[in-house]
Amino acid sequence: MLLGAFGDPGHAFPMIALGHALAARGHDVTVQTWDRWRAPIEAEELTFAAAPEYHVFPSGPEPLDFYEAVVHATRDTLPLVAALEPNVVVADILTLAPALAAEIEGVPCATLIPHVFPEGEPGLPIYSLGARLPRTAAGRAFWRRAGRPLEHGLQLGRAQLNDVRTRLGLPTLDYTHGGTSRELALVATFPQLEYPRSWPSYAHVVGPLMWEPPAADVELPPGDLPLVLVAPSTAQDPSHRMLHAALRGLADAPVRVLATWNRRLPPRSLPVPANARVVDWVSYARTMPLCDVIVCHAGHGTLVRALSSGCAVVACPAIGDMNENAARVAWAGAGVRVPQRFISPRPLRLAVEQALEEPSIRGRARELADWSSAHDTGAAAAALVEELAIRGPMRLGQPTMPTSHVDILGG
Repeated sequence: MLLGAFGDPGHAFPMIALGHALAARGHDVTVQTWDRWRAPIEAEELTFAAAPEYHVFPSGPEPLDFYEAVVHATRDTLPLVAALEPNVVVADILTLAPALAAEIEGVPCATLIPHVFPEGEPGLPIYSLGARLPRTAAGRAFWRRAGRPLEHGLQLGRAQLNDVRTRLGLPTLDYTHGGTSRELALVATFPQLEYPRSWPSYAHVVGPLMWEPPAADVELPPGDLPLVLVAPSTAQDPSHRMLHAALRGLADAPVRVLATWNRRLPPRSLPVPANARVVDWVSYARTMPLCDVIVCHAGHGTLVRALSSGCAVVACPAIGDMNENAARVAWAGAGVRVPQRFISPRPLRLAVEQALEEPSIRGRARELADWSSAHDTGAAAAALVEELAIRGPMRLGQPTMPTSHVDILGG
């Protein structure tokens, strides 16, 4: 089995978790991703393959746009697929090259979506805006109208992807979201974070797939007051605005604070009040089960780790799908959302107090932790990948009928 993942932790870690689950079931697994994860992947006794890393215009020196880079990356990946002759390929939703190479070689391919399902539906809010599920017919009508201009962008994306496919000798697609496999899409999030909707037959919500590199324990702040972990994104908020605001806002609160700057040096010195301890790195898997509240940017990996640990969440989204994740956790009743414009000491303290004092929030977080304990999400995802390997590749144009439900573990 060949697994291909974008190299950011939020995408690489769920794929490594899937690889671990597949290897535990006796499969020969190769993970293709960025070289920075070579050592931990090999420590999991998985085979590592280096993914082509292109810095596309305008952020890098190569004069490549995204789709031009996809063409190059696919051609670079074809020898790996041909040499491995895998029974199945699983590609991260941001990693098109392994999926296209698999299609060229006639290998069945699944997509791993390491967050909530991004494909829209009339009446649902536009993905990534961070809007809550509408509660009235008027709200649903608003989103139906608001979604119409989005269709132009989706059609443009379809045309660009079809140009890539033509250059690679593949037939064009007559549908949008062509980067998601119609054979199998694994949606690696809590079903409790998904809005009610009709689901395509290829999409399966399997629950979070979580993995992290080994790390040592850290010393906690002394005492027995509630423990608040401040866990910033490793990729966003370069000024550490949220971290500064949380340390200042909770300085005299009746809590203990453990904060990390995640090995991204702050541009200015951090305030460290008497009730806080600030460290360079924290193992979320080892530390979150000891915490009561997690203050974070609502990156999906951090969010689901917190909920799996039974922690209430204060979500302070910075960019992109963080807004969506923050909306979902507030909608699910397991956390408090603080919009970016309100990220300052006083609102953060009020949000932490709300998360600690409202029994329904902490109770809902514990419900999600119980669900996580009761379901082996890695085994569920691995079983679906095995089924695809046995079934073989779908013929282009084979219909995938929408359904009124999704195959969610636990109902």
